[in-house]
Amino acid sequence: MTSPSIEDRLKELKITLPSASDPAAKYANFVMVNDLIFVSGKGPAGKPKGKLGIEFSTEDGYLFARQTGLEVLAVLQSALGTLDRVKRAVKIQGFVNASAEFEEHHKVLNGCSDLLIEVFGERGVHSRSVFGAVSVRDNLPIIVDSIFQIEP
Repeated sequence: MTSPSIEDRLKELKITLPSASDPAAKYANFVMVNDLIFVSGKGPAGKPKGKLGIEFSTEDGYLFARQTGLEVLAVLQSALGTLDRVKRAVKIQGFVNASAEFEEHHKVLNGCSDLLIEVFGERGVHSRSVFGAVSVRDNLPIIVDSIFQIEP
Protein backbone atom coordinates (compact mmCIF):
# COMPACT_ATOMS: atom_id res chain seq x y z
CA MET A 1 0.00 0.00 0.00
CA THR A 2 1.40 3.37 -1.00
CA SER A 3 1.44 6.23 1.42
CA PRO A 4 -0.47 9.35 0.39
CA SER A 5 1.45 12.09 -1.38
CA ILE A 6 2.65 15.13 0.52
CA GLU A 7 0.30 17.26 -1.58
CA ASP A 8 -2.59 15.07 -0.32
CA ARG A 9 -1.27 15.50 3.21
CA LEU A 10 -1.25 19.30 2.77
CA LYS A 11 -4.89 19.18 1.62
CA GLU A 12 -5.79 17.01 4.61
CA LEU A 13 -4.13 19.59 6.89
CA LYS A 14 -5.89 22.42 4.99
CA ILE A 15 -2.52 24.00 4.15
CA THR A 16 -2.08 26.02 0.98
CA LEU A 17 1.51 26.87 0.21
CA PRO A 18 2.38 30.39 -0.93
CA SER A 19 4.41 30.97 -4.07
CA ALA A 20 8.12 30.68 -3.40
CA SER A 21 9.44 34.09 -2.37
CA ASP A 22 12.47 35.55 -4.11
CA PRO A 23 15.80 35.92 -2.33
CA ALA A 24 16.16 39.21 -0.44
CA ALA A 25 19.62 39.96 -1.88
CA LYS A 26 22.22 38.45 -4.22
CA TYR A 27 22.09 34.75 -3.38
CA ALA A 28 20.24 31.65 -4.53
CA ASN A 29 16.95 30.57 -2.92
CA PHE A 30 18.44 27.08 -2.67
CA VAL A 31 21.48 25.07 -3.64
CA MET A 32 21.47 21.34 -4.36
CA VAL A 33 24.57 19.27 -3.60
CA ASN A 34 24.29 15.54 -4.28
CA ASP A 35 21.20 14.42 -2.34
CA LEU A 36 20.94 17.54 -0.16
CA ILE A 37 19.09 20.79 -0.76
CA PHE A 38 20.07 23.83 1.28
CA VAL A 39 17.29 26.43 1.52
CA SER A 40 18.47 29.97 2.17
CA GLY A 41 17.13 31.93 5.12
CA LYS A 42 13.42 32.64 4.91
CA GLY A 43 11.16 34.82 7.03
CA PRO A 44 7.42 34.93 7.64
CA ALA A 45 4.94 36.10 5.01
CA GLY A 46 3.88 39.71 5.14
CA LYS A 47 7.31 40.77 6.43
CA PRO A 48 6.27 41.67 10.00
CA LYS A 49 8.82 43.83 11.78
CA GLY A 50 9.87 43.67 15.40
CA LYS A 51 11.49 41.75 18.22
CA LEU A 52 10.29 38.88 20.34
CA GLY A 53 10.02 40.04 23.93
CA ILE A 54 9.22 43.62 22.85
CA GLU A 55 6.69 43.87 20.00
CA PHE A 56 5.87 40.16 19.88
CA SER A 57 5.12 37.35 22.34
CA THR A 58 6.41 33.78 22.25
CA GLU A 59 3.02 32.72 20.81
CA ASP A 60 3.34 35.32 18.03
CA GLY A 61 6.84 34.01 17.34
CA TYR A 62 5.57 30.43 17.11
CA LEU A 63 3.09 31.52 14.41
CA PHE A 64 5.81 33.47 12.58
CA ALA A 65 8.05 30.38 12.64
CA ARG A 66 5.20 28.27 11.26
CA GLN A 67 4.64 30.82 8.46
CA THR A 68 8.37 30.72 7.78
CA GLY A 69 8.16 26.93 7.50
CA LEU A 70 5.49 27.39 4.82
CA GLU A 71 7.88 29.67 2.94
CA VAL A 72 10.57 26.95 3.15
CA LEU A 73 8.12 24.32 1.84
CA ALA A 74 7.17 26.64 -1.03
CA VAL A 75 10.83 26.93 -2.06
CA LEU A 76 11.23 23.15 -1.86
CA GLN A 77 8.15 22.58 -3.98
CA SER A 78 9.32 25.11 -6.56
CA ALA A 79 12.83 23.62 -6.67
CA LEU A 80 11.84 19.95 -6.72
CA GLY A 81 8.51 20.01 -8.55
CA THR A 82 6.96 17.93 -5.75
CA LEU A 83 7.46 17.66 -2.00
CA ASP A 84 7.34 13.88 -2.40
CA ARG A 85 11.03 14.07 -3.34
CA VAL A 86 11.88 15.14 0.22
CA LYS A 87 13.42 12.07 1.84
CA ARG A 88 13.82 13.78 5.23
CA ALA A 89 14.34 17.08 6.98
CA VAL A 90 17.97 17.13 8.11
CA LYS A 91 18.39 20.42 9.98
CA ILE A 92 16.72 23.75 10.59
CA GLN A 93 18.46 26.73 12.07
CA GLY A 94 16.50 29.66 13.46
CA PHE A 95 17.62 33.21 14.14
CA VAL A 96 15.14 34.88 16.48
CA ASN A 97 15.18 38.67 16.53
CA ALA A 98 14.73 39.14 20.28
CA SER A 99 15.33 41.40 23.24
CA ALA A 100 18.34 40.57 25.43
CA GLU A 101 15.97 39.28 28.13
CA PHE A 102 14.00 36.92 25.87
CA GLU A 103 14.60 33.25 26.74
CA GLU A 104 12.05 31.23 24.75
CA HIS A 105 13.78 30.97 21.39
CA HIS A 106 13.29 27.19 21.39
CA LYS A 107 9.52 27.59 21.83
CA VAL A 108 9.40 30.02 18.90
CA LEU A 109 11.24 27.65 16.53
CA ASN A 110 8.83 24.87 17.49
CA GLY A 111 6.39 26.54 15.07
CA CYS A 112 8.57 25.48 12.14
CA SER A 113 9.51 22.10 13.65
CA ASP A 114 5.89 21.18 14.36
CA LEU A 115 4.90 22.07 10.79
CA LEU A 116 7.61 19.86 9.26
CA ILE A 117 6.57 16.92 11.43
CA GLU A 118 2.86 17.45 10.61
CA VAL A 119 3.61 17.50 6.88
CA PHE A 120 6.32 14.83 6.58
CA GLY A 121 5.67 12.63 9.63
CA GLU A 122 8.82 10.82 10.80
CA ARG A 123 10.67 12.21 7.75
CA GLY A 124 10.12 15.68 9.23
CA VAL A 125 12.03 14.99 12.46
CA HIS A 126 15.28 16.97 12.25
CA SER A 127 18.24 18.35 14.13
CA ARG A 128 18.17 22.06 14.82
CA SER A 129 19.82 25.10 16.34
CA VAL A 130 18.24 28.35 17.43
CA PHE A 131 19.93 31.63 18.25
CA GLY A 132 18.83 34.95 19.60
CA ALA A 133 19.92 37.78 17.34
CA VAL A 134 20.36 41.43 18.18
CA SER A 135 19.09 42.20 14.66
CA VAL A 136 18.18 40.37 11.46
CA ARG A 137 17.51 41.53 7.92
CA ASP A 138 14.50 43.80 7.49
CA ASN A 139 13.87 43.60 11.27
CA LEU A 140 11.95 40.34 10.73
CA PRO A 141 11.08 38.48 13.94
CA ILE A 142 12.64 35.22 12.72
CA ILE A 143 14.70 33.79 9.87
CA VAL A 144 15.07 30.06 9.27
CA ASP A 145 17.52 28.28 7.01
CA SER A 146 17.25 24.57 6.40
CA ILE A 147 18.73 21.43 4.89
CA PHE A 148 16.76 18.51 3.44
CA GLN A 149 17.77 15.16 1.97
CA ILE A 150 16.07 14.53 -1.36
CA GLU A 151 15.31 11.65 -3.70
CA PRO A 152 16.90 11.86 -7.18
